Amino acid sequence: MQVTISGHHVDVTEAIHNHIESKLERLTHHSDLITTINVTVSVEKQTQKAEAKIHVNGKDIFADAESDDLYTSIDAMTDKLDRQLIKHKEKLRSHR
Repeated sequence: MQVTISGHHVDVTEAIHNHIESKLERLTHHSDLITTINVTVSVEKQTQKAEAKIHVNGKDIFADAESDDLYTSIDAMTDKLDRQLIKHKEKLRSHR
């Protein structure tokens, strides 16, 4: 699994990087088929935004979240990715 973390108008500090990676570890419990994860954090005026794109088994899953706090945005984004990944996994099981 390849994780790419980038920042738009914000420096990605070691603390932010570690927080993102610790949250993304939860996603690997659901699927071993995750090949790449691209995470972008950005700041626009008072809005902190986190968005991610995951490539799983030939399909891309996208989620984003906005908040006043960057860490809250990251948490909400990973929750959305978690729900979407579980839904994708259930679809694969039911169609086979």
